[in-house]
Amino acid sequence: MTAIEQTQARPRGTRLPRRARREQLLGAAQEVFVAQGYHSAAMDDIAERAGVSKPVLYQHFPGKLELYLALLDQHCESLLQSVRGALASTTDNKKRVEATMDAYFAYVEDEGGAFRLVFESDLTNEPAVRERVDKVALQCAEAISEVIAEDTGLSRDQSMLLAVGLGGVSQVVARYWLASRSEVPRETAVQLLTSLAWRGIAGFPLHGAEGTGQHG
Repeated sequence: MTAIEQTQARPRGTRLPRRARREQLLGAAQEVFVAQGYHSAAMDDIAERAGVSKPVLYQHFPGKLELYLALLDQHCESLLQSVRGALASTTDNKKRVEATMDAYFAYVEDEGGAFRLVFESDLTNEPAVRERVDKVALQCAEAISEVIAEDTGLSRDQSMLLAVGLGGVSQVVARYWLASRSEVPRETAVQLLTSLAWRGIAGFPLHGAEGTGQHG
């Protein structure tokens, strides 16, 4: 049975520990928000999907916006950790670029569709949402820029420009790849994008480092 089926099949009134209940409610909310968008989704729909009463839902989240923001926080953190993990996965810089690109592709390909809450929200005019989306983009860029600055000796501002470019290209291309139902396999798409990015970033000389694969 899938997680969605388990959520739908859970009998109303089943008692769960508070943390487990919160995770269940967030899972149900994600399904509803991804399918309907924020504005069309209703707390009634989320409660029904979770198999709980509205009072139970409101015990955990005082309103729809608070529920959406909790979900957004969860998935922004997931993206950031994926990018940081990719950067830390190797000391070979070409492989770092590939791993980082793949982190974005894996994120948008996740069957839960959480990337839509981060990159394609219909609530981007809400300051609290915009703040979180901008913050995770900045944090991902900062993580990438630290590696660029360390290996090239470029200034922080210069490294950030390159990092924002790499992160932006990664998420835009990954979203296009998914939305267009491209017949290009994910691995091939990542390799193509890596080749494009690497031809640019490899042009910057190493600064006080050896064996990092910068010119590999």
